[in-house]
Amino acid sequence: MKVLIVDDEPIARQILREYLEEMPGIEIAGEAGNGLEAVECIARLKPDVLLLDLQMPEMDGFTVARNLAGRSIPVIVYVTAFQDHALQAFETGAVDYLLKPVRPDRLAAALEKARTQVAGHARPARAAERPRKIAGRMGEQVHLLDPADVVAFQADGEVVYVFTATGRYFANSSLRALEEKLDPAQFRRVHRKTLINTDHIRTISPLSSKRWLLKMSNGIEVTVSKRLAGLIREQASW
Repeated sequence: MKVLIVDDEPIARQILREYLEEMPGIEIAGEAGNGLEAVECIARLKPDVLLLDLQMPEMDGFTVARNLAGRSIPVIVYVTAFQDHALQAFETGAVDYLLKPVRPDRLAAALEKARTQVAGHARPARAAERPRKIAGRMGEQVHLLDPADVVAFQADGEVVYVFTATGRYFANSSLRALEEKLDPAQFRRVHRKTLINTDHIRTISPLSSKRWLLKMSNGIEVTVSKRLAGLIREQASW
């Protein structure tokens, strides 16, 4: 498995390189000292995995991730001194988020996750735009939720809630940003404040000549237009 190290600190790159050299099955594809150099190296070296710093000159780690395209998009493991960006990192599709100073066992575990993903399937172009996990905060804990388990997102002013069968979480993205990232064949904006997972619709029933009621798997009820209810039924082949 080919790994590209991206960090603007030479000492940080050296530490990661020394760890990787001790790990079986790992080939160090190269190193990059900033974001622009990383994009060039990714296109030229085609690594399987990026060990990607966040705070760098020229282009930060998130911008590097957004610039990935093509058939060989690498798996991303963020390596950073900043713990505040974990939610955004997982929402961009990262497989893991390591805090400096990195422990060898955490790095090995992250690479094992990456190896499973690399071996498991060939990812299509721009696959990184579809989040593999949705980060939801409950108290002091951040939960990594499978998009398939999310029943709905609802906005209340500036706050966006994530609803699953087991509870309610706080999201750190706007409803619009979530709608743009998620699969439109599965997630549908039913009105200004609500985005639902159509796989979790359990009943569709008329309220009037123009309004229909959707009841979700966790008991949430959503009122939609007759036209939208028809489109959802057609899409789901009800």
